[in-house]
Amino acid sequence: MKFIGDVIAWFFTASHWQGTNGIPHRMFEHVVMSGAAVGAALLVALPPSLYLGHLRRFGSIAINFTNAGRAIPSFAVLVLAAQILGIGAEPAFIALFVLAIPPLVTNSYVGMADVDPEIRESAKGMGMTGWQSLWHVELPVALPVVLAGVRTAAVQVVATATLAALVAWGGLGRYIIDGLAQRDFVQVFAGAFMVALLSVLTELVLALLQRFTVSAGLTHRHRGKNEPFVGAATAVVEPT
Repeated sequence: MKFIGDVIAWFFTASHWQGTNGIPHRMFEHVVMSGAAVGAALLVALPPSLYLGHLRRFGSIAINFTNAGRAIPSFAVLVLAAQILGIGAEPAFIALFVLAIPPLVTNSYVGMADVDPEIRESAKGMGMTGWQSLWHVELPVALPVVLAGVRTAAVQVVATATLAALVAWGGLGRYIIDGLAQRDFVQVFAGAFMVALLSVLTELVLALLQRFTVSAGLTHRHRGKNEPFVGAATAVVEPT
């Protein structure tokens, strides 16, 4: 109980909320770092994955190639990048960027490829071009699976961004690394707790965003108690 009391006291210490090593600043660094990595991964991974899923071609190559990156630990990527680029933001960004790619590619491709062929034919029968069908018909149907990949990638990146402190970058990982160096286990626990809390909040925020972004016709929302659900059955693909 004394340890928990020390942790609570740590959070209520005014100096821990001020300056460049204060909680608000470290939290901001962590969010910006994670957001930049996920944002860059979205720009790189989503367009080709969605298009290949629309074509239903080269899926095994794309998925196997990106999933091969999951076999490489983020720490190893961080060390290799630091050897090439030196310490700082760049190696941390690269490690987090590589971590975010596999779930985005896998879910984006599978979500598009699993769209019911009858839906595609209906769009074609209405005179839609391939691009119109992709953006206005197929993507809305695939959106639950695509957003599940975004959620997975974001939570993984937020949880792993603590490694950035190993290459002299900021974020909440500084409390863990500095606390271990100083044998200040109260600070270590506080840092780990904030990382876990931020990961949970990321999951909840993105789940809420998914709820209000995905069409109600693809979810159980707005149904009567005895009304059966009719819609596209979509399996969420989560990396193991």
